[in-house]
Amino acid sequence: MNLNKIKNFITTELIGWKKTEIIALSIVFAFIFINAYLVKDSSIAVISAICGILYSSMAGKGKISCYFFGLCGTGCYSYLSFQNALWGNLILYMGYYLPMQIGGIFAWKKHLKDETQEIIKTSLSNKQRVILFSLAAIMCVCAIFLIKFFHGSDPVLDGTTMVLSLFGMYFTVKRCIEQWFMWMIVNGLSVLMWFNLILHGAKTYSTLIMWVVYFILSVYFYICWNRELKHNN
Repeated sequence: MNLNKIKNFITTELIGWKKTEIIALSIVFAFIFINAYLVKDSSIAVISAICGILYSSMAGKGKISCYFFGLCGTGCYSYLSFQNALWGNLILYMGYYLPMQIGGIFAWKKHLKDETQEIIKTSLSNKQRVILFSLAAIMCVCAIFLIKFFHGSDPVLDGTTMVLSLFGMYFTVKRCIEQWFMWMIVNGLSVLMWFNLILHGAKTYSTLIMWVVYFILSVYFYICWNRELKHNN
């Protein structure tokens, strides 16, 4: 009986995928493995990249299984952040992402469509956008000064990505389309942050590829969610 439940769950989670999307993901994963072999990349970085991309992809599809990949990716990315003195990202992932992803499983479970088991997508009001985005800007400034005080390796990028990720994860759990706007900024800045670390000797090429793919996915899923919300309205 348990095996049947697992089989049905996996089958349901795979509903709604296009062939082009599956092919694109397969190419990305193949590229990550080939690159990791050629440059002798960190195995933790590879696992983090695979789980992270699967998390972002499943979240974009509105599938609750995204959080299972997210929990695995969180552990790996926290280790990489610790190794590279990215204290803001370390605190973010262990102190916030971990509990929020566990909570996200239960929050999404209450808002699933019966036929596809995808989440029901929402958006913020204009007033909520102004308040929350203004608060995010203020918190970014505070985080930058705090991380600079503790001699982090990149206070501006580390602090900004940390704060915007807080809001991005909150919007994710709340099923808001605004999450993808936040992720676009976070992912773009994270590409710069990890590229800079690689230039200074860090062997985390898979992590850089992961953030590039994240950025592409955030743009793609913003377009998909926006189209669906407009259609529903």
